[in-house]
Amino acid sequence: MSSIALRGPAKVAAPASRRALAGRPADTVASLVEAAVIEVAETGYDGLTIRGVARRAGVSPATAYTYFASKEHLLTEVFWRRLDGLDAPQLGQRQSLAERVSIAVRDVALLVADEPELAAAITTALLAHDSDVQVVRDRIGTAMSGRLATAIGPNPDAVVLQILTFTFVGALLSAGMGYATYAALPDVMADAASLIAGQRR
Repeated sequence: MSSIALRGPAKVAAPASRRALAGRPADTVASLVEAAVIEVAETGYDGLTIRGVARRAGVSPATAYTYFASKEHLLTEVFWRRLDGLDAPQLGQRQSLAERVSIAVRDVALLVADEPELAAAITTALLAHDSDVQVVRDRIGTAMSGRLATAIGPNPDAVVLQILTFTFVGALLSAGMGYATYAALPDVMADAASLIAGQRR
């Protein structure tokens, strides 16, 4: 998971996955992603299989495996697509750092808030030691750091950005494991930002 926290917006884009989805039939990939969300709600992470997702999506397992190397790869893609579909946070110059950070993470925190099985499955998937997962995970990390960097403001302090990113990643993991609620994460991040603003010189 550290790869999420260490990738900032200024980093070079992550290399393409060996199963890169660019150029793939968009409707087939979308069908697999949508089927995975429905399937995991019924089966949980342990019962989820690429074969089951393929059957629900109406494609062959061989076709599904040409797009996704594993269920972890597929679940990570589910989260990435939701994250990538978010609008940029609406931030005001007169807002405090805590307010801006809270706004920046609110939509991300709620991406899977109402889907406990999916949230738990994605949390497990993101930790997988899989090169295809790593590519998508790095993309997710860059996007998260980018939102936080925007909240901090022009020329964000690298240490502040890293601390806030680590904090948010840890908070997401805690929520995914059931130790916190997703709804509470914006307030957690606001508290973290307030502490940093008061102590960072």
